This record gives sequence, C-alpha cells and structure tokens, in this order.
Amino acid sequence: MKKDYIRPLDLKHGRIDMNHGAGGRASAQLVDELFAKAFDNDYLRQGNDGALLGVPPGHRLVMATDAHVISPLFFPGGDIGCLAVHGTVNDVAMLGARPLYLAASFILEEGFALAELKRIVDSMAAASREAGVPIVTGDTKVVEQGKGDGVFISTTGLGVVPEGREIGGAQARPGDVVLLSGTIGEHGVAVLSQRESLEFETTTLSDTAALHTLVAAMLAAVPEGSVRVLRDPTRGGLATTLNEIARQSSVGMLLQEVAIPILPQVDAACELLGLDPLYIANEGKLVAIVAPEAADAVLDAMRAHPRGRAAARIGSVTDDPHRFVQMSTRLGGRRVVDWLSGEPLPRIC
Repeated sequence: MKKDYIRPLDLKHGRIDMNHGAGGRASAQLVDELFAKAFDNDYLRQGNDGALLGVPPGHRLVMATDAHVISPLFFPGGDIGCLAVHGTVNDVAMLGARPLYLAASFILEEGFALAELKRIVDSMAAASREAGVPIVTGDTKVVEQGKGDGVFISTTGLGVVPEGREIGGAQARPGDVVLLSGTIGEHGVAVLSQRESLEFETTTLSDTAALHTLVAAMLAAVPEGSVRVLRDPTRGGLATTLNEIARQSSVGMLLQEVAIPILPQVDAACELLGLDPLYIANEGKLVAIVAPEAADAVLDAMRAHPRGRAAARIGSVTDDPHRFVQMSTRLGGRRVVDWLSGEPLPRIC
C-alpha cells in the first residue's frame, strides 16, 4: 500500500490553521515537528498525554500555574516564550522549592505565523534547558482568527521542598530585614517602550530570568528558618508585593527610598510617563524577608550570584496593626506606599 506523503511544516512562510487544533494528522505534525523537536526529553518521547514523574523521598510537592497573555509577544530582552518558563520556575522557587518539571499549554490563533511560533518555542526551549527544568507534557488548541491574540501560553511547574521548610507570605516578623535582589522596573518599561514605540536614549531590557539558583544559594548560606518570605514582584511591582506580605503576616514595613536600586534610564522613563517605579512589573527580581541575624549572610550570598549582584537591604518589618507599608523619602519625610487601585500597565506578563 502506498503511504500518504505529508509535506513538512513550512516554518518560514506557513501559518496556523484550524486543522492544527483538530486532533488529526495536522495536529500531530505540528507537535512532532515543532514542539516535541524543540522540547525533546525522555518524558516527551514516551508519547503519552501525561508524564509519570518521580519525587525524592523526604520532600513535599510544590505546584504553581501561570497564564501568559503579554502584548507585544516580543520585547527588548525577551518574549512570551522565555517569560512563560521563567515566571513559573520562579513561582515554584519562591516557596523555597527546587523546580523539577514544567507543563505547557498553547492557545494559538488561526493565521498566526509559524515562523513567529517557532521563534517563541525555541526561546521557551532554551530557557527551559538553561534552567534545567524540562517541559515534560503539554497541549495545543487553535481558535478562530479574531478570537485570540496570536498566542497565549499557560505553564504549570512542579517542584519539591524539604520537609520542615516553611517559607511563605505569612512568615514575616517584626524586626526582620527586607532584601531586594536588584534594580526594579526594567520589565514593565521594556514592554511599554516596545508596545508604544517609545524611544529613549538608552534601551531598557526586560530582566526576565529564572531565579531558582539564586534562591538555592541564599538558603544554603544560612540556617534553616532564617529566610522567612520569598516573593517575585511581578504585576503591581515591589509596592504591591510588600503590601501582600504585610497583609498575610499582619505586620507593617518601613522602606528606605535611597536604598531601593533603580536604573537611571528606568527612573527617567517613569518620570516622563508619570509612573511610579515601585509599581512597575519585574520578571527577574525577588524580595526576601529574613531574620535580622542572617541578613548580612543572605545579602552576601545574593551579591555573589549573577542574578543578585545589585542586591540591597531596603527596609525592615515593623509591628503595625494597620499593616501599612511606609517609606522614608529622600527628603526626610515619610509616606504610605499603598495598594494600587488598578494596573498601570496591563498585559505585561
């Protein structure tokens, strides 16, 4: 019997059509020639709808999921593909866990260019391999043209945390120290500048990055229990993240404005656009709240890591029944760093 000849995907000029989401031969070809080829690992080669995974003894599971609808899909310093990997890896790591596996789901719009999809998938694969966290299962669906926005990606991460380790937003205590791993606001400014075709003297690159190795270095530097809270200040920025922690832990915080690191070009862009960098999204920074006796050791470990070279001590946790986050300003006054009433930059992750 003569076998049907299937033309390879035209990854240069081809486009997504509804057949790619119909579950038939075209769907299988898209998975085999694009996704499976890029994400190749032992789990995917099994060809099942799920992955059978092992868990080290003496550990608990950590799972995080995230959806990515960023506009534009490509921006200075990154794209939706690497962002989807970094964001979920970081969500797992912020519980003090070691990320092990990722699952990815793609919603593709009919007519989306295969060349752009390949660029996104290749970026995602590179980020996954650099992080050492494989994509072990996934799914693809196609929606009619006009009912999507090119591509949406949903990722789920699975990791493990040792028994007895308790790191979370409810663990902050009065007297603890607030540390920040580096400069803030780059991701939001990079996305906005690309979206609005804004040109500044210096190009701002997104800080999107996986932070799990930084977290591991911090935890290894001090006794267990010294690191109370870890959080990546994404949507809503540093200000919103600290307000969330203050509410969870029923504490207040006092920040020092002069201690918060901000790149000059980010500060200038925010001033020009009427934005406060404290509320601008980050995708490669973390906030750590640590016991006071461990603060110097954790800060040294952060600064010794490539992702934490600009780390700084930016404030302290206070006993405040009102759970206010306040800041001592450069002018010597004090102001409340309140919650945002809305998102200043929608669709930045």
